Amino acid sequence: MYLAANGRPDAPPRPPGVRRRVPAAVLALGTVSLVTDISSEMVTAVLPLYLVLGLGLTPLQFGFLDGMFNGATALVRLLGGRLADRRGHHKRVAGAGYLLSALSRLGLLLAGGATAGIAAALAADRLGKGVRTAPRDALISLSGPPESLGRSFGVHRAMDTTGALLGPLVAFAVLWATADAYDAVFAVSFSIGLLGVLLLVAYVPAARGPVASGPAPAPAPPPRRPVLRDPGFRRVLYASALLGATTIGDAFLYLLLLRELDLPPALFTLLPLGAAAVYLLLAVPAGRLADRTGRRTAFLLGHCALLGAYALLLAPVRVPTVVGVLALLGIFYAATDGVLMALAAPALPAAGRAGGLAVLQTGQALARLLGAAGFGAAWTLWGQRPALWAAALALAGALAAASRILPAAPAAPAAPQEVP
Repeated sequence: MYLAANGRPDAPPRPPGVRRRVPAAVLALGTVSLVTDISSEMVTAVLPLYLVLGLGLTPLQFGFLDGMFNGATALVRLLGGRLADRRGHHKRVAGAGYLLSALSRLGLLLAGGATAGIAAALAADRLGKGVRTAPRDALISLSGPPESLGRSFGVHRAMDTTGALLGPLVAFAVLWATADAYDAVFAVSFSIGLLGVLLLVAYVPAARGPVASGPAPAPAPPPRRPVLRDPGFRRVLYASALLGATTIGDAFLYLLLLRELDLPPALFTLLPLGAAAVYLLLAVPAGRLADRTGRRTAFLLGHCALLGAYALLLAPVRVPTVVGVLALLGIFYAATDGVLMALAAPALPAAGRAGGLAVLQTGQALARLLGAAGFGAAWTLWGQRPALWAAALALAGALAAASRILPAAPAAPAAPQEVP
């Protein structure tokens, strides 16, 4: 793995004129994620309609189910990372997560109107997503050279976002063709999800990293303490958690736009598509730029774009503000999502990479949960404008602190260190 002389992870220098192809394993994983996201977003797009309009659940009941299982996903990631690192079975653990999510669509189909069955299916879907995320990202990081990780993650995230954009379109096409038959959506979603699992089995190779596989009968799983003791990884973890705690959540930004412009509530479901489209266009260029100029710089600039979105909402809001906020939000995700994984991965040993990335993802997710809850409380107590001012000032302070945690110019890189 490559570490700067001061112990901070970043992209090692690449010889000028050298271009690398995206590893085949990354393209295969991207295809799996694209297909799986079509399957999952089909259900996500119609689930509120099915549960609230079709089965008569109240919005409070639906919000409770969705919020509870989304919160549990962050903690399940730790389990997925630990299982993947135990014997280096990243592909098997990720495959189990993909299969569990696919089977959850079948559970929705078989549950009928039973609330317990629906809750079990939603739980299976969230568990599958939580289990597979860290092993999948570990596979991406182990599939190519450290100096091109930003590009690899950018390609994967772009393909993943393509599936997220296509999923709702496929769902509404199925509903239109079947006269609003929700069971048909669940059946098609299950078939597409199962296709993603088959693609993973057939085309994604196992991790090639130097994972311990000696003659010892029961190798001990890598403990978490050494990962947290690594100074480079700790800096990335602290910075991402600090910045995550000042991220108020996309839904709040969309809600602020609707309230300021008095737009129809139906437009709420269309706003995420604009940010996702920008993310799709910029994910690969942002990853390549991060590899060339430094992932730490790209990560911080991405949060500067988020601060810019806050600033636009603090100014007089007009129709062009919607375009600006969605564009800045897409830039934020393009410069931070995959780039963060590429920034942290070189600081982790291959045998403990999935567990380390799971710790990072869980810490960031929990921090963002706290940030969203804090903003909601501030909005309730102070009103939307003072709450947004507080969020903007907090993010500016977090950026200043993160720039100290992740230095602007790392020292000359030390000789590459091979993982034993």
